[in-house]
Amino acid sequence: MAELNAIELEDVVKEYLSHGEVVQAVKGVTMGIEEGEFFSLLGPSGCGKTTTMRMIAGFEEPSKGLIRLHGQDVTNVPPNKRDVNMVFQSYALFPHMSVWDNVAFGLKQKKTPQDEIKRRVGEMLEIVDLTGREKRRPREMSGGQQQRVALARALVNRPRALLLDEPLGALDLKLRQAMQIELKRIQREVGITFVYVTHDQSEALTMSDRIAVMKDGLVEQLADPRTIYERPATAFVAGFIGTSNLLSGTVSGDAFELSGGRVVVPGHTGEVTVTVRPEKITICPDEPGQGLSAVRGTVAEMVYLGTYNSYTVSLADGAEVTVFEQNAHDATATAERGDSVWLSWEAQHSYVIGS
Repeated sequence: MAELNAIELEDVVKEYLSHGEVVQAVKGVTMGIEEGEFFSLLGPSGCGKTTTMRMIAGFEEPSKGLIRLHGQDVTNVPPNKRDVNMVFQSYALFPHMSVWDNVAFGLKQKKTPQDEIKRRVGEMLEIVDLTGREKRRPREMSGGQQQRVALARALVNRPRALLLDEPLGALDLKLRQAMQIELKRIQREVGITFVYVTHDQSEALTMSDRIAVMKDGLVEQLADPRTIYERPATAFVAGFIGTSNLLSGTVSGDAFELSGGRVVVPGHTGEVTVTVRPEKITICPDEPGQGLSAVRGTVAEMVYLGTYNSYTVSLADGAEVTVFEQNAHDATATAERGDSVWLSWEAQHSYVIGS
């Protein structure tokens, strides 16, 4: 018998009344989140990801559809009766309480025996690497440490699933990147299903087992990070996840013509749009050999970004192509602004959207 999903949404719709008109924030979302999975809802502001999470938590009620937690219909069950906890961007720690008392709060409310509180709080503080800081107040801690306290407080109650709504948004870049790795480690260690809402593509790619990319209240693609990056289902996904170049044309004889060159697309005919990632493209002054996709253009901009150079190359028809060149051996740029260059890539890196 197949294992039940931790969370299931079946044709879930959320409607609001705005200025006398019905607005659909979520438009018939159906998906399953597996037990023990790190699952991300990713998309721009207003795409419906936070509304979807709030419906899973019970803070919003669906206008239509069903929500199940471990096979049980909880569509109309209040938040305090659902076996999930939620961590917000603001952390919502009690400022007058110590770290220990913040983490123990939920257990005390449930009248858990004192010796069990001591054991579980101690174990959880060890997992989030806060052992020795039990007596501190939130104001005496860094943003990353406060984040860990909020996590420990949620996880010590042993929910079946933990919902996280952009919890790293208030942290600076370096700390946010470090906390991404920490969150994934903690999730693996506790083995609880994490559902994570973010608009940050790198966060989702770094931490997730699977990602649901949302746009205008719909799921555009649901897959593992590598599939979403390498094989985007739509032009929106290709453009939203990382940087991508979209090129269109009519395939004839395994290729289509582009001003100043051709794009090799084996196995396709007719009108196509392909996505080519910037790091897959080679930039050089000389025309490349046969069998590769190759187009000619002029460098409109070159930016040095430390680990790589980023080029914007203008083609004859006005289209622009972005190229990333790693500084693996030599920091000297291959080309400068105004140079005429050739761009080339292997056929396998022209992925046809929707194929």
